[in-house]
Amino acid sequence: MNSAALLVDAFGRVREVVHGAVAGLGPDELAARLDPKANSIAWLVWHLTRIQDDHVADVAGTEQLWTAQGWHDRFDLPFPATATGYGHTTHEVAAVQVSSARLLTDYYDAVHEHTLSYVRRLSGPALDRIVDESWTPPVTLGVRLVSVVSDSLQHAGQAAFIRGVLRRR
Repeated sequence: MNSAALLVDAFGRVREVVHGAVAGLGPDELAARLDPKANSIAWLVWHLTRIQDDHVADVAGTEQLWTAQGWHDRFDLPFPATATGYGHTTHEVAAVQVSSARLLTDYYDAVHEHTLSYVRRLSGPALDRIVDESWTPPVTLGVRLVSVVSDSLQHAGQAAFIRGVLRRR
């Protein structure tokens, strides 16, 4: 298996967990929080998708789909178009309200397809390209993409956990 195929598989696993976490949930379940300071499923999936969109667009040299495809307008959240959820307060988490699971998965799927079209073109040596020199050591493309997979799987797993708790109540 080459590095591009490995990344495609990893991002595919994220997609499976995202879809499983939100399937069949209504707006109230998507917005539910296990305690007043906890993240909701809607926030977790929106945030992981925003981070993937932001990071992949940056390394691919493209505009984020959030703005390029009008997702910012469709979600109609009370944040600037540049917001990704990073550093959000508990009040900002609560402000992420969505009309349906489909809105979340449609945005996620658009970002997922953009991600796959990018990573399928990568070769092993391309993953060594430095994409962020603000860290020590500098971050390579490979490390950035693995970080996105790791962060996304953590948040998708959290969303799946919350779903399980809500469905057992």
